[in-house]
Amino acid sequence: MMTSRERLLSAIRHERPDHVPLYAWVFGFPAPPGREWSRQGQPRAFWYTGRLEHIHTLPQPWDVEDDFQRVDAWLALGLDDVLEISVPWSHDTKVTFQDSRQPAGQPGNVYPVLTREYQTPGGRVRHSVNQTGEEYQPGWVVQPDHVPLIEDINIPRAAKHLVAEPDEVQLIPWLYQGPNAAQKQWLAKRLEQVGAFAKKRGVMVQAWAAFGMDAAVWFCGAEGAVMLCLDHPKEFDALLTAIQNADKARVAAALEHPAVDLICMRGWYSSTDFWSPAIFRTYLKPRIAELAALAHAKNRLFAYTMTVGVMELGAELIEAGVDLLYGVDPVQAHVNLAEAHQKFGGRLAIAGGLNSSITLGKGTAKEIRAAIQTALTVYGRDGGFILLPVDALFPDTPWASVQTMIAAWKEYR
Repeated sequence: MMTSRERLLSAIRHERPDHVPLYAWVFGFPAPPGREWSRQGQPRAFWYTGRLEHIHTLPQPWDVEDDFQRVDAWLALGLDDVLEISVPWSHDTKVTFQDSRQPAGQPGNVYPVLTREYQTPGGRVRHSVNQTGEEYQPGWVVQPDHVPLIEDINIPRAAKHLVAEPDEVQLIPWLYQGPNAAQKQWLAKRLEQVGAFAKKRGVMVQAWAAFGMDAAVWFCGAEGAVMLCLDHPKEFDALLTAIQNADKARVAAALEHPAVDLICMRGWYSSTDFWSPAIFRTYLKPRIAELAALAHAKNRLFAYTMTVGVMELGAELIEAGVDLLYGVDPVQAHVNLAEAHQKFGGRLAIAGGLNSSITLGKGTAKEIRAAIQTALTVYGRDGGFILLPVDALFPDTPWASVQTMIAAWKEYR
């Protein structure tokens, strides 16, 4: 019987694993009955992952020891699991910043406005976000009390995006850089700890080390990034180059440690919901290829995450050297799995095949079983496929649906 690591790597390499892997990302998934634990008097009522460590504010404590307990819990249930680490980033040592809060009721302010103003050697720049103060349901990530450089919550709440004018692009190289010396020490220590546990349990380690177009949208907003590309292509290219330079430094830092099996690049904001295939080929494909080549030069695998535009852009990812594509969703992205298998089989491993929000979140047991049977029938046992609920198991994902998923997977795998 293969270890989880051997099974996942075999599937990614298009070899024949002992059975089709089932791997479930968690994003505030309620701890299943009988699988709860506490640490330092704090119950871990919801499950998270190291992938979120530097990009979200969690409503409860979560550390690497919790990652280890989650891995043990999933393995005990028969699933595969992966230890994920988010590679940190830094800003130049010459950069300073000041935080402020403007109360609601000021001209134009429906909400309080949080601001972080940076002073860089190239000039000042302001990043302002509405503090909306809504009540979050248990388990979901929350809005922080300041304005981090990178945070999904910033995008729809922005009062002033970090990059609102083309001339502000020139400041990004000061603000987004690879890990500094202290962060590299932290990363090495964390990976040593993670690597030892992963070896003992036989699980894979993946490092989230590149933001790509996601960073462009974090900095500019979705509409701002698109308009910068269309109206100011020179500045848009400079923005992506600045992001790429930091991403390369983060990838290189992750590759220094032998525990890392897989380098992951975010691509949620790089899909055809935002960009045409021509723009993807021009601006993104060569940069993805450069990062994939760095991983391959160190005999590591390279993964990309994109949930929309798979059929249109999959061939571009193959040519760029991507080994694994996370996020192939037959429901919300309307991916025909049989067509995907025919088009990408043997060339691009995929993780997906099951929708989490609709099929698992609202579907009947019969619908869940049918979706899993279809996915496993189409892809079979010959490698190149990991069953993954897309995007993740969320705070509102019913445990009964997950139990049905596990039972159906064991039956059809």
